[in-house]
Amino acid sequence: MRFLVRATLPLEAGNALLKNPSMGKIMADVLGDLKPETVYYCVDKGQRTIYLVLTVQDASQIPSIVEPLWLALKADIEFIPAMNQAEFEKAVPGLERAVKKYKKY
Repeated sequence: MRFLVRATLPLEAGNALLKNPSMGKIMADVLGDLKPETVYYCVDKGQRTIYLVLTVQDASQIPSIVEPLWLALKADIEFIPAMNQAEFEKAVPGLERAVKKYKKY
């Protein structure tokens, strides 16, 4: 299953990471282990934030995803289930069934 992972760096942790001469290696190590489909760096709600798109085959993989983000980046983590267009198209029949069944409520 695909997830959008939001890793938000608290101000002090982000400042410390930026000042660390090994920042490039730290980021390369974390991203090398996680192997995201894509990565976006941005500001979200005033905090340094990294968005990663990851495919997770099994829930047992979640600890190996969040631990590097917690330990190396001191990040706050949020996992958001996500679909691409092809996956959404496969979901449409189920959406239509749900609407038909539950629209009366």
